[in-house]
Amino acid sequence: MFLSVFDMFKVGVGPSSSHTIGPMVAAGRFLDHLRAQPFAVAGVRASLHGSLAFTGVGHATDRAVILGLAGMRSDAYDAERAEVALAEVHETHRIAPDGLPSLRFHPKDDLAFDYGPALPGHANGMIFKGLDAQDDTVTQVTYYSVGGGFVLTEDELAAGKDSDSGPPVPWPFKTATEMVRMAETSGKSIALLKRENERSRRNTSDLDAGLARIWAVMTDCIDRGLATDGILPGGLKVRRRAKGIHQALLAERGMNQPAPHTINDWMSAYAMAVNEENAAGGQVVTAPTNGAAGVVPATIRYWLDHVPGASISGVPDFLLTAAAIGGLIKFNASISGAECGCQAEVGSAAAMAAAGLCAVLGGSPAQIENAAEIALEHHLGMTCDPVRGLVQVPCIERNGLGCIKAVSAASLALRGDGVHLVPLDAAIETMRQTGADMSEKYKETALGGLAVNVPNC
Repeated sequence: MFLSVFDMFKVGVGPSSSHTIGPMVAAGRFLDHLRAQPFAVAGVRASLHGSLAFTGVGHATDRAVILGLAGMRSDAYDAERAEVALAEVHETHRIAPDGLPSLRFHPKDDLAFDYGPALPGHANGMIFKGLDAQDDTVTQVTYYSVGGGFVLTEDELAAGKDSDSGPPVPWPFKTATEMVRMAETSGKSIALLKRENERSRRNTSDLDAGLARIWAVMTDCIDRGLATDGILPGGLKVRRRAKGIHQALLAERGMNQPAPHTINDWMSAYAMAVNEENAAGGQVVTAPTNGAAGVVPATIRYWLDHVPGASISGVPDFLLTAAAIGGLIKFNASISGAECGCQAEVGSAAAMAAAGLCAVLGGSPAQIENAAEIALEHHLGMTCDPVRGLVQVPCIERNGLGCIKAVSAASLALRGDGVHLVPLDAAIETMRQTGADMSEKYKETALGGLAVNVPNC
């Protein structure tokens, strides 16, 4: 089992990795499919199913599909160019992606939200069709957005292509138990195991440059969020709060002996800054998803800005350790809120952040595993119930609390010797089972929980 750090941490656009980035990726893949076909296609039609239908408007899924069909990529997103492209498609009812003729696509008629039963493969399903001049379907592909921006076709999902199929890596662990055993036997850190696995696929300079870019995008996102106020889009009229909290914290720095719990406010401000940017459609890094994008960068920023002895040179080890944990969770359970609720998103992010922080604070492999387990265990059962289907309430504050839990989990683990009762593997399996048992109302459909008990009109 190998998932690259660049699979776990992908640069993209808000507000949702599964509902925005995934559909944009799927649309791009369908264009590639059309380019490879020997027959002529005159138009395109798409339908969204399951969670993509129920919360698609709030998650900007319709925009993502249109932009993807227009040829835009999430990792190269340009807001001004996107608005121009959207306006053009709505005006002309056509798309003109590179390498294909101009194709019919009327957003109102050719993009359907299907509120019936979800497709069989996953809660986030979509079907793209290529049409001939008579509007008959000549080719069709079903895609699933399985969380974190990962996209699989129906055939790929059935074939188990969600796992690695590349050349072998030097440290192939599929469980946390195997990971810790390999680290302890070899005398290498978890970050070094992960680094050597990454280097089997890319050279050192590309790896280091990629890690540096991930952190640059993360910290830039925090800075933008801390500098921006106003009302978030979507109709809930949620006010941005990170800037105000941050300014108040800066003003309080000169006070004598501020309350010790104020550090929690710093962590929350960092995390909320990211998720306010995400909610506004800004550039973020999936960590491992957009809805949970604030936890890992906020934890790193807390460490760099508030922990004596912290150094930016440790950020790559933090990210590599976090990615190792995230890969285990994705491989053995899920990082998709539509599949397992928010325990799979913020819970996974907190486990990743706790492990990364424990690592850079000098934790042993056993302590790192313990830190991840503590953080995940205390998110088990968390539902995904976004009000009006927007990635705002309770998502933004939830990232702040996820960061606080991650720091507490790392601290508790460092107080011990790594010996503990509940293995991380057991917590991951419990999350998978809990997600399977969880009502669909609480899995990113906005049909239960806060989504129906909070007035949102």
